[in-house]
Amino acid sequence: MGPDVKQHNSQLQLKGRDFLKLQEWSYDELLHLLDLADEMKALQKAGAAGQPLKGKTLGMLFEKPSTRTRISFETGMLQLGGAAIFLNTTDLQHGRGESLSDTAKVLSGYLDGIMVRTHAHETVETLAQHARVPVINGLTDRYHPCQVLADLLTIREVKGDWSDLKLAYVGDGNNMSHSLLIGAAMTGMTISVATPEGYEPDPDITQHAAAMAGKTGGGIEQTTDPQQAAKQADIIYTDVWASMGQEKEQAARNDAFAGFQVNRKVFASAKSDAIFMHCLPAHRGEEVTAAIIDGGQSVVFQQAENRLHAQKALMTALMS
Repeated sequence: MGPDVKQHNSQLQLKGRDFLKLQEWSYDELLHLLDLADEMKALQKAGAAGQPLKGKTLGMLFEKPSTRTRISFETGMLQLGGAAIFLNTTDLQHGRGESLSDTAKVLSGYLDGIMVRTHAHETVETLAQHARVPVINGLTDRYHPCQVLADLLTIREVKGDWSDLKLAYVGDGNNMSHSLLIGAAMTGMTISVATPEGYEPDPDITQHAAAMAGKTGGGIEQTTDPQQAAKQADIIYTDVWASMGQEKEQAARNDAFAGFQVNRKVFASAKSDAIFMHCLPAHRGEEVTAAIIDGGQSVVFQQAENRLHAQKALMTALMS
């Protein structure tokens, strides 16, 4: 059995913390965020949401383009009573050579929080080291923790709990697979990762997730067979074959991942009530067929909406 979902400490104090990767947070802290997200989502749907971040400002630094990250954070801050400022890094003096440490110190004098969507994970770590306000990882090449917050929220909404669930991830051993490995291990799920040879997740992250799973009752599996990963799975998850910055590898990746499409054949190995998840954007006909992503077992748009609610909870916990 996984951790008891009912064990929830509403008195946890998270103000001022950074959110760079899931493994820096405890299960109780993660559960606190997800319970708060549930509450905030219900209040929003009822038209009774408050404004706990009134007068607060979030700076959003982007080195990578975005749809869901930018709009969910910006909308979230507006709904919470605050403001969000979009900052393309090419428009900042950092783009002309100002150090990240100086940039972090300057921004800390103006802002109440910083969200960063960038390439190198070291960038968010450096900003967090020198900033006096919370820093949130909106995505790096190594981790995507905000997406997994929304994913865990969605899984709990649909399945009721995380315990005894199997999540099959089919595709590239990228930032999504890294954060899903940690998120699944923290919540007691079994995660089976199917990748082509040479595209496996970072072994250090896999080993760390396995150690966590050993304490929570979860499990970590690796395979090169998508159908084996999907066998008796409760959730099947995939991502694009070529992430941002890998466009030149697209042709080679299409060849390598040709047998890793999530289609009816793969889905047939899963449980009859399995759900399909994708962090989006999706390329129909590549990593997933239209029949699966647009079918009745797909929760991808519920998952996308939950980015808003999970991140509102995160910002409230860190900045209010």
